Amino acid sequence: MGSPSFHELKKQASFFFKEKIKTARLALTDVTPAELLTEEATDEDAWPPDTRTMGLISRAAFEVDDYWRIVDILHKRLWKFDKERWRVSYKALVILDHLLTHGPERISEEFQCDKEVIKEMTTFHHLDQERFNWGLRVREKSERILKLLEEDRSFLKEERYRARKVTSGIKGFGSFTQRSVAKRFTKSRSEIYIKCSHNNDHHDEDEDDNLDFHDHPMNKDEHRDRVPLVST
Repeated sequence: MGSPSFHELKKQASFFFKEKIKTARLALTDVTPAELLTEEATDEDAWPPDTRTMGLISRAAFEVDDYWRIVDILHKRLWKFDKERWRVSYKALVILDHLLTHGPERISEEFQCDKEVIKEMTTFHHLDQERFNWGLRVREKSERILKLLEEDRSFLKEERYRARKVTSGIKGFGSFTQRSVAKRFTKSRSEIYIKCSHNNDHHDEDEDDNLDFHDHPMNKDEHRDRVPLVST
């Protein structure tokens, strides 16, 4: 077997450097594992967030502090949408989709203020070098999110029920504990503008009581399948 190429060594060095930064942030700042995981899941690389990552983020959103950190990141990713840096916003939509159907019910209210920028994404067009139609993917996902955010909530309730029903059929993956989640967060793969006005009161106790921590369709099981992008 030949020695690693310069490109492979560069990738390894970059990964090592990122891991060191992540470890330092966890040790020296108030960043949480869930916050780091959400940042990584919505970064600019070509990989989408996998199902396990989305499950961990959705579960963490039932904790008050992590809830605000997660939604702040998603708000900022969405408001960064443009034709050149579309991927972070698209990946934010993927996470938001999962949060709407698996996370706290309050998520729907939280992202009402992002509907305008999501509407902009319904007109996005982009073909990559392999002629894969990412514009269509973005349009379909943004249209689905807008439907989930409709005020009558009928589609949202239907999708949450469906998600709960599917998850209830997944057996043998063990119980959820804070320790196991923190361990998985730190082992997971290794940007920001407008906040909605109602995020300013992040620690309003009356609002925090409504995060419905226990009404979670994934608090017993989680999906394990990997969903890679078709092309980069």
